[in-house]
Amino acid sequence: MIRADAIRVIGDDGEQLGVLTVNEALAKAAEAGLDLVEVSPTAEPPVCRIMDYGKFRYEASKKQAEAKKKQTVVETKEIKLRPKTEAHDLNFKINNIRKFLGQKNKVKVTLRFRGREIVYADSGGMDVLKKIIVALEDIAVVLQTPKMEGRQMAMFLGPK
Repeated sequence: MIRADAIRVIGDDGEQLGVLTVNEALAKAAEAGLDLVEVSPTAEPPVCRIMDYGKFRYEASKKQAEAKKKQTVVETKEIKLRPKTEAHDLNFKINNIRKFLGQKNKVKVTLRFRGREIVYADSGGMDVLKKIIVALEDIAVVLQTPKMEGRQMAMFLGPK
């Protein structure tokens, strides 16, 4: 599958064998019982390596699986409130937010206004969200400040 006339060949032990024709390089690879793999097709001349391609693919898949194992998925949890939520219920919600932040998740705090409650969005609504920010300032950072989205006010918190 190598189309170039001359290629730079690297041996299986990492030493450079020089610039060879494709047939000479294939003969050297067959002599070693390995494969000739094009590593850098854009180089001038293209670079090929003599290696065990099956082993190379296996190790690459192992590295990819290991990287996937170490990867963490950050979820966004949502807590919904009303402006007239009582103190005990608010503390309960704050404890849930603490738990979510402890699991390294982001939290969206939504304050929903119904009916004529929307009149108190700037005063009462902001007070509730400020209480939450103050209660969580030791473990949380505000990713998005409170802002209105239709009939609800939302803010995002993330772990420190």
